[in-house]
Amino acid sequence: MPFTVKSIKVTYNPVNQENIFTNGDCVSGLVTMEVAKDFQIDSLSIKFKGKADVLWTERYGKTTVVYHSKEKYFSIKHDFIRDKNLKGDDNQTLLTNQNGETYSSVVAPGCHVYPFTFQIPFQKMPSSFTGSDGKIVYSLEAKLGRSMRISKKDSTKINFVLKADLNSDPWLMTPQHGSKDKKMKVFTSGTVAMDVNLEKTGFFQGEGLKVLTFIQNNSSREVKPKYFVYKKHSFFAKGKRRVHTKDLLKEVGEPIPPSANEKVSRVITIPHDLEPSILNCNIIKVEYRLRVYLDVKYASDPEIKFPIVILPASQVAAMAPPPPAASGFGFEPFGNTDPPAWGIVPPQPPAAPQSLAPPPPYGAYGLYPPLTDFGNKSQ
Repeated sequence: MPFTVKSIKVTYNPVNQENIFTNGDCVSGLVTMEVAKDFQIDSLSIKFKGKADVLWTERYGKTTVVYHSKEKYFSIKHDFIRDKNLKGDDNQTLLTNQNGETYSSVVAPGCHVYPFTFQIPFQKMPSSFTGSDGKIVYSLEAKLGRSMRISKKDSTKINFVLKADLNSDPWLMTPQHGSKDKKMKVFTSGTVAMDVNLEKTGFFQGEGLKVLTFIQNNSSREVKPKYFVYKKHSFFAKGKRRVHTKDLLKEVGEPIPPSANEKVSRVITIPHDLEPSILNCNIIKVEYRLRVYLDVKYASDPEIKFPIVILPASQVAAMAPPPPAASGFGFEPFGNTDPPAWGIVPPQPPAAPQSLAPPPPYGAYGLYPPLTDFGNKSQ
């Protein structure tokens, strides 16, 4: 015996070739229902929601502890056919057909189409993300309610990317500076020192990350500059933090002979498919670091780490200001080396821009353990 409702499907229309949505975009689509025979609908709705969810387990002897946390950003519901037994919600919209009439609760055999449109809120929401212990999801869910039947549902996800505003977050264009010197011991004598400069803090996907380094090798061995870019996924629940790190890029410079000083320039290309940074979620963070160090044989390597923010390339043309003049970029310290964290475009109509607070530094509040606890240099 065939089912009365053969299928229910929710689809949406992409707004660009990348199929990426951002703050303020409209999400339009259709709920399509195929019916085999006449029947009565109790309710039919479409819901648009955004949320973050973290979940992992750990074993302590014979006990398994579940770490779970969630964060809700918005939930908007539109009704095509509203359940008469439920009180109406002022926040819910009753949709009508193209003639301005309410949809009939009695449907005939065939294919029935219900169009909808939502606007993505102008609020501080993190980009879509899927990781090993958590996810950030923006989804559309259609729900069909029938008397004495289990509700039928269908859902689909949209890819949301937070809009970065370089005008309200000028710190993304702030240069970074660090220096390190080290006295060699045991098998190597003398000292080595390096002074490292980045021309800014925020980099778009596909952009070149320029590193300028002044190296003083006053030791008895040659040293070799090396560059690592790595990412950190952090998940938070019940006051505990779970971390996963992954090396992404490694580049090696030319060796510097003993008793020599050199200025070294290196451009590291950010991959086009690198996921954007997420710094504005309370339970999930996606962070990047550049690690610059001098490889010295038979000695511990001096190193400097810089936080870098990865921005979506689709926003380059609209928001990227001209880069700083190369002639003004030298090897002197660059003032603020600890800028605030990445904010987003303010709501419309324009309001005073608000920057987000930076994530806690390593070691703070017991959530960020010392880097040495993770067992390798890339963390």
